[in-house]
Amino acid sequence: MPDFYYGFDTSNYTTSCAVCFDDGSYRHERQLLPLASGEKGIRQSNAVFYHTRALPGLFHALTEKLDGKPAAVGCSVSPRDSAESYMPCFLVGETAASVAADVAGVPLYRFSHQAGHVAAAALTCGEPEILNHPFLSFHVSGGTTDLIHAEPDDETVIRIQPVVSSLDLKAGQAVDRVGLSLGLDFPAGPALERLAAQSVRSFRPVVFLRDGCASFSGLENQCGKMLQDGESACDIAKFCLSYIAKALLLMTDYALSLYPGLPVLFAGGVMSDLLIRAALAGIDRAKFAKPELSSDNAVGAAYLAMLAHRRRCGE
Repeated sequence: MPDFYYGFDTSNYTTSCAVCFDDGSYRHERQLLPLASGEKGIRQSNAVFYHTRALPGLFHALTEKLDGKPAAVGCSVSPRDSAESYMPCFLVGETAASVAADVAGVPLYRFSHQAGHVAAAALTCGEPEILNHPFLSFHVSGGTTDLIHAEPDDETVIRIQPVVSSLDLKAGQAVDRVGLSLGLDFPAGPALERLAAQSVRSFRPVVFLRDGCASFSGLENQCGKMLQDGESACDIAKFCLSYIAKALLLMTDYALSLYPGLPVLFAGGVMSDLLIRAALAGIDRAKFAKPELSSDNAVGAAYLAMLAHRRRCGE
């Protein structure tokens, strides 16, 4: 069996563990944290409890047919690559990763959740060598709407610097708020996408931008007015996703004016939406993660551990 690497990621809504092999193949197990119908989010204390309860079973399912020990272990320890970025739920994955590394007697590599998203997208976009050169990447989710500049780094594999972000709501927050207003359960992304697919209308939304950063609170207000005016749920859903696609397109145009010619990688749960992906596919050198790895996963942490360990060993 080729060398393999474990990855752990315990984000705000998903428990995930993964194994990445040195040929670039991977396996992963993940589970959404339970939310009762009508709930709009989850407390960090509850997230920690659910992660702690779910992770042993997921890790057993992942590893029961593996022989030998990992070459290294990777985990997500914070939302972003900054000293002040912190969320208690990531402690569950970091603790499990630390134990797994100690038992196996192998190195542990720590990364941000955002870096994991970017790495998973790079692994599955058809151009993994993108990590060897500077590039732009979106991370679009319920907690983040960031367009970042990334470049190779000897210690962290990739060095991430913010370029533009949302001014208020995150794109995923807007999706969930609009979805809840239409009677959908939280998180609302997949159901809103199915609803939008029923609409036959085309929209050309006007997006407010300041220095390349987009506002999404206006989207929530416009969808609320459409609902008050009696417009159909499927049209409201399609307008919502069309607005997000337009905002991401404008933010990308701004970033490319600063960094012309760079490829643009799209990652994060919102990027699993096929309507949004189709709207952005015309961007020159646009790259997308596989939809299954657009949402939260530990594959990126495992892949980064592999790359970091190779560099440490001089490979």
